[in-house]
Amino acid sequence: MDNNSKHKSIFKKIWGYFRRFWRRFQITKWIIVIVLFIALVLSSYLTIVAKTSHVRDLQSNLSKSTVIYDSHHHEAGKLYAQKGTYVQMNKISQNIPNAILSTEDRNFYKEHGYSVSGYGRAILLAVKNKVMGRDYISGGGSTLSQQLAKNTFLSQQQTLTRKLKELFISIEIENVYSKNQILTMYMNNAYFGNGVYGVEDASKRYFGQSAQDLPVQDAAVLAGMLSNPSNNPIDHPEAARQRRNVVLELMAKNHKITNSEAKKYQAMPLNTRNSYRSTNGYKYPYYFDAVINEAISKYGLTESDIMNHGYKIYTNLNQQQQQSFQTDFKNPSLFPNDAADGTKVQAASVALNPKDGGVQAVVGGRGKTVFRGYNRATDIKRQPGSTMKPLAVYTPALENGYYYDSELQNEKKSYGANHYTPHNYNDVYTGKVPMYQALAQSMNAPAVWLLNKIGVDKGYDSVKKFNLPVTDKDKNLALALGGLSNGVSPQQMAGAYTAFANKGRISQPFYITKIVDSTGKTVVDNEHPSSKQIMSESTARQMTSMMLGVFDNGTGVDAKPSGYQVAGKTGSTEADNTPDSDATKDKWIVGYTPNVVVATWEGFDSTNSTHHLENLTGTDVGPLYKTQMQQILPYTNNTQFGVQDAQTVARDGDNTNNDNHDSKLFKGITNDTGKVVKGIVKEGASGIKKGAGEVISGAKALLGR
Repeated sequence: MDNNSKHKSIFKKIWGYFRRFWRRFQITKWIIVIVLFIALVLSSYLTIVAKTSHVRDLQSNLSKSTVIYDSHHHEAGKLYAQKGTYVQMNKISQNIPNAILSTEDRNFYKEHGYSVSGYGRAILLAVKNKVMGRDYISGGGSTLSQQLAKNTFLSQQQTLTRKLKELFISIEIENVYSKNQILTMYMNNAYFGNGVYGVEDASKRYFGQSAQDLPVQDAAVLAGMLSNPSNNPIDHPEAARQRRNVVLELMAKNHKITNSEAKKYQAMPLNTRNSYRSTNGYKYPYYFDAVINEAISKYGLTESDIMNHGYKIYTNLNQQQQQSFQTDFKNPSLFPNDAADGTKVQAASVALNPKDGGVQAVVGGRGKTVFRGYNRATDIKRQPGSTMKPLAVYTPALENGYYYDSELQNEKKSYGANHYTPHNYNDVYTGKVPMYQALAQSMNAPAVWLLNKIGVDKGYDSVKKFNLPVTDKDKNLALALGGLSNGVSPQQMAGAYTAFANKGRISQPFYITKIVDSTGKTVVDNEHPSSKQIMSESTARQMTSMMLGVFDNGTGVDAKPSGYQVAGKTGSTEADNTPDSDATKDKWIVGYTPNVVVATWEGFDSTNSTHHLENLTGTDVGPLYKTQMQQILPYTNNTQFGVQDAQTVARDGDNTNNDNHDSKLFKGITNDTGKVVKGIVKEGASGIKKGAGEVISGAKALLGR
């Protein structure tokens, strides 16, 4: 037997075995069952996708812009991406739908969301792409309903999965809306280049008139741009004219115009005129960016949903505060001069309502803004310097038996096996110092000594209670001076200081109070956020009393707003790897009243030998902060603290009885609102005035900032 015969015999045996196996196990039936099962699962999944795409909200979503409201429910601005001026069908010239249907979907009124012949062409193109190794699905087969589904619910990615979703959603759109409603939504959502959406704005942008007045030849231009918006009559007039003439031919074939009319319109020149005026509702970019970020991260919305689905977003925004912040950040006289290479000193500020943590204003940098760009008020991670001392040292000390006037050691001293040695500013030490003075003058040595006395664990636990992101690496004495492994943002520091302004209750910063969708349904309700008691009210009062001294006679004197009582803390960090001993990387001020907490940071994005603060001429962070507070405080309730500056209390009172410390701070309280008798206020102010010279002179000899 030759080789060919032998091979044929083997093939027959194998084929016979295969056929018997196929018949015995009914493989054909199993394949049919599996295919039907896959089709059932896939169609069920796609049906669920279509039913859960909120198609019933589509018309209201497209016809309304997302509006941001301030804390008084006044409109503050609008968010929109794929939005134009929405007009109803009776405000659109019939020439426009005639041109669009002739070009994009001649059988629009005869089909139910999809075209069988169109899908046939798409399948042939898909097979061709696979053969040629292209991993995408070519266009073809998309009806107007499918294009509307793609533009409003799906990405532009050309994949089989997206095409199938597009099919099922378009069928659902057809089930919910009439043909005229679908066509109206499509025309208002279509993109026409140069950032223009919708036929109304496109008519004004390219032809200087409303959509209801657009003649045939200009309507044909708009219809021709749908497949390629870059070929518009402004940027590419010849391509736009050629495409217009093709559309006019299609309109004639579709019996919307006669052949003679088509030739007449084809001979006409393009007469472009621009009467479109874009309105920018994005008035407060850093605040609106933060609102979008919170809606995404906290409430699970997408950027596309927020920008295009016509939400009403209610926030804590105070427009007066926000506008004043933005004005201040544009004023170069409030900042140090630029570096030698022109790099600006950057800064960030945030204002909170201490009662609930509502963010009332935020600015995240100087210079040009970009959509959802870098916001230093929320995104930076910098060492907080001495603004950490009230959180990590003085609060836990008061909670563990110390008082505002307890004497602390103010000596140069080393700690631990690594000989950690904190230094006071100018390396001056006084031996002993009362706590309130150590805080007001921001002395480093007594702060570290005190943290060592109460224990690092107590300081670490206290910082955690203030909602700051500390790790086990931060369990060391450097915590007293703000030495964190990861750093903090101005918003986090402002949130921490709400506890001092709010009688020991801390609040989490937040922007959004409520979100209502385009149908009027409330989808987010955060109008009653919770706060948490993290220290006693007595401790909060003593801390405020001591921190009043920061602005009255301490390191924040140049930041104190005229005529107002503010408590808080300043801070700074050293710049590493620079020959300048005074080189500073970060400067901070966090201050508060019972009505508002404001945190401001200043520094360079990247600090080095030529980009640090102390080597620059111009103002310090103090005048900026003072300006900010003087603009904000007149518009608050101006609630008084009800406590006196610890310096005044210690000087004028009897300090021998520690049990009476808290009552001394409240000398002069007359009612439950915390108001102070005018005579007492005058007496205290007089005392401060008499001792001001002595205090300031003494401050120069002390250390710290």
